[in-house]
Amino acid sequence: MAYDKPIHTIAIVGTGVIGASWAALYLAHGFNVVATDPAPNAEAHLRKYVDEAWKVLTSIGLSAGASRNRLAFTTDMKKALSAADFVQENGPERPDFKMTLFADMDDATPPDSIIASSSSGITPSVMQSKCAHPERCLVGHPFNPPHVIPLVEVVGGVKTDPAAVQRAMQFYASIGKKPVYLRKELPGHVANRLQAALYREVMYLIQQDVLSVEDADVAVSYGPGLRWGVMGPSLQWHLGGGPGGIQHFMEHLMEPLAGMMKALGTPDITPDLKRTIVDGVMREASSRSVEQLAEEENELLVGLLSLRAR
Repeated sequence: MAYDKPIHTIAIVGTGVIGASWAALYLAHGFNVVATDPAPNAEAHLRKYVDEAWKVLTSIGLSAGASRNRLAFTTDMKKALSAADFVQENGPERPDFKMTLFADMDDATPPDSIIASSSSGITPSVMQSKCAHPERCLVGHPFNPPHVIPLVEVVGGVKTDPAAVQRAMQFYASIGKKPVYLRKELPGHVANRLQAALYREVMYLIQQDVLSVEDADVAVSYGPGLRWGVMGPSLQWHLGGGPGGIQHFMEHLMEPLAGMMKALGTPDITPDLKRTIVDGVMREASSRSVEQLAEEENELLVGLLSLRAR
């Protein structure tokens, strides 16, 4: 199947933080959005989130036809999916739940529509295993919050049609996302694995009393983190190689780096280590709530993305 029909209506299945953020993004790009979630007060929470996200989305720039009035809500999933051109699923992260949910979504959605999951760790082969039309099921995993951060990881399962993956890549790119194609399925996909690899060493250094929680955060966000907000680590090593670039780096600087890699540690995640990190984070946050910190972060991210776009 070509999966080339125009996308006008998007169904959001599950309207927690990730689903609500996706809904806000799609509305800002002028799509009709039909959301569904069985949880009590789900519609009220969704509309509140969209209203709050709209301020940031307006500063980023709204597309023609963007309107919060294009958002519809129903607790009837079959009704929500009956005319969907694209589905973004955001349900609980449990394999058994996802398998059943995908089978139900597959049954309710037009067969030429794509069903994408925001799952952060479950592979698409697992989720599509009970579907009658598994060829259009895949993962489109965003980085939180989707309405601000461009990254989305796209990966198909063993039964996914490559044409569906290609169409999903094209669609995400068309709304300003930065889709990356994962050639293989891995638990946690890629970006979360990269985060986990870095945080393993952060926890090890804290446990070894090399530095405090606060200083570890400073070391990342005011050091390599600043560079990573501009270009990725491999391109950074190209700069690090001087006039000879990445070739010089590989020939003369990779050996010391490889030695350092062998010295990296694995923390023993004890109750004491957890408490040390909790205490340090609370000192850093000071009187700022999680909501305030998220607002500050979004404001800075929008500024950075605006600079990168220019």
